[in-house]
Amino acid sequence: MSLSDLADCVLARWSPQIGDPTIIGWLTVASYFIVSVFSVLVFFRQSERNRMFWLFLSALLFALAINKQLDLQSALTAVGRCLSQAQGWYAERRSFQLSFIISIIIASLLIAVLLFWTMRRELRHIWLALTGIALLLAFIAIRAVGFHHFDQLIGYEIGSVRVNWAFEIGGIAMIGVNALYLLLRSSSDENIVESCKQ
Repeated sequence: MSLSDLADCVLARWSPQIGDPTIIGWLTVASYFIVSVFSVLVFFRQSERNRMFWLFLSALLFALAINKQLDLQSALTAVGRCLSQAQGWYAERRSFQLSFIISIIIASLLIAVLLFWTMRRELRHIWLALTGIALLLAFIAIRAVGFHHFDQLIGYEIGSVRVNWAFEIGGIAMIGVNALYLLLRSSSDENIVESCKQ
């Protein structure tokens, strides 16, 4: 399959459009942007290692906000379907999807452990943000696979709240709460220093 054939196949299955035009969808986008701004503010008030973490987090959240409405994971799913049909393994796609999901979960856990280890000295200040980003990355990666049974699970509603909203907004909220804590702590420290100078 040539690149132009692949592009034609993908564009037949996916086109750029608003991925989630609901109120919750736009609330999620706004949350990504707001927490991205909080992360930039934390970036300016942290030490070197923490600064890089919060800068990375801000860029990632900004990218996820844009992706939320462009629905780029659906394009990735379309690429997988087109390739599997062209290469003749579409009928066996379930075992591939399951293997991919297990790989993503393991990779997410390893990345989380690596981040926790790398940032271990600052862990008491950023553990909630680390947990939130691990949750978000695992959720988004698995959702991109388009595994039907997983889509049914995350689309399940408890009351009037979908499970996927809880995962995504929950992860964003963890990062936001951590950022606000650090911002408030930094402001409090500055006020103490100012009062000591007077």
